[in-house]
Amino acid sequence: MTAAQEDQPRALLADASRRWVRLLPWGVALVLCVVLLPTTIGVLSATYGLGGGIASALAVAQTAPLLLAVVRPLQAWYVIFVADVAGALVLLGVGFDAGLPWPFPPMEIVGYVGLCLALGLREQRRTLLRVWLATTGVGVVLAFVAPDGTSGNGVLLTILGGVALLVAGALREWHEVRRRLVVQETISEAERGRRTLLEERTRIARELHDVVAHHMSVITVQAGTAEYRLDGLTPQAKEEFTSIAATARESLGEMRRLLGVLRSEEAHGELVPQPGLKQVGHLVEATARAGGAVEFTPCDADVPEAVGLSAYRIVQEALANVVRHARGASTLVSLSLSEDGEQLTVLVVNGAPPVPPTVPLEVNGTGHGLVGMRERVRLLGGSLDAGPLPDGGFRVAARLPLMERDGT
Repeated sequence: MTAAQEDQPRALLADASRRWVRLLPWGVALVLCVVLLPTTIGVLSATYGLGGGIASALAVAQTAPLLLAVVRPLQAWYVIFVADVAGALVLLGVGFDAGLPWPFPPMEIVGYVGLCLALGLREQRRTLLRVWLATTGVGVVLAFVAPDGTSGNGVLLTILGGVALLVAGALREWHEVRRRLVVQETISEAERGRRTLLEERTRIARELHDVVAHHMSVITVQAGTAEYRLDGLTPQAKEEFTSIAATARESLGEMRRLLGVLRSEEAHGELVPQPGLKQVGHLVEATARAGGAVEFTPCDADVPEAVGLSAYRIVQEALANVVRHARGASTLVSLSLSEDGEQLTVLVVNGAPPVPPTVPLEVNGTGHGLVGMRERVRLLGGSLDAGPLPDGGFRVAARLPLMERDGT
């Protein structure tokens, strides 16, 4: 909504949910105008003896602004208040019969009370008090100049106007209190949902830590102390245990960082550098040590951090699948930029395993590896092609656009 739209006045009850309630102020104002306009003209001319032109002008000024009161009640009050006072002064120069009500004929009181209802539904307490004081003050002043024998009704207008202002103002404030309660309840419900989410995330993080971190710590300790506990280890075996311990420590540290993010909604990112293209070589070396020939084509290009991290994760998951399902198979890992320098191509291809595994390395795999790859690629606006090969191998090819270079 623009500032100009916010400045435009809204009709009374425009926020009501039911259509007939929104139309009610317009209907009341229209009925008052249709009824009071000819009545005021007839009474002022026939009963009080005013000329037809003056009576018509006063009648229009005292009734037509009631339609304006639906949108701008305070501005309508200025017009009607002045017109009513002017009408009372004009009647002083006319020799109307004694006993007639003055300074405000009955139809003017009806219109003024309807106007006060509109004011109470829109304006604040201070404005309503000023309107009532102005009405009271005019009634008191006119009472001193009232013709002899007239039935003064300034007090009646003051009382009825005050009651209308009070009732409508109370209704407006009651509605405002209810609206604020609804808003507060909505906010409270959102806060309860947010708190429940945080509690659930904390519970999951705690369970992950209890289940996974313990086992990872055991692996780290056992692999790190193997050369001291076991006799007769060859240098290759010692190197293998050292590599396992280093990999386990790295995985444990990364898992703890991720759990830290999961525990706190306020976390804005990792506090340590994220892996990128330069760390892909370590993955290749670890896979080669696990028992498989790996051909690696690195890429030393400077790519955005998000692209480098996604490439690392894709290679990590693809090589993990090679170890799980095709242990010992020859593998090709290639990182390269396209000719126009706008895309990074990540290619991981493995052949069929030398000996088909009779029992899979992991019985309870999650099956989320390819899903995670596709999600990472999709977030970067790239493409992923993954699937089995005719010779029994598997191919993963991802194309990641270098978004930060072209300003996207």
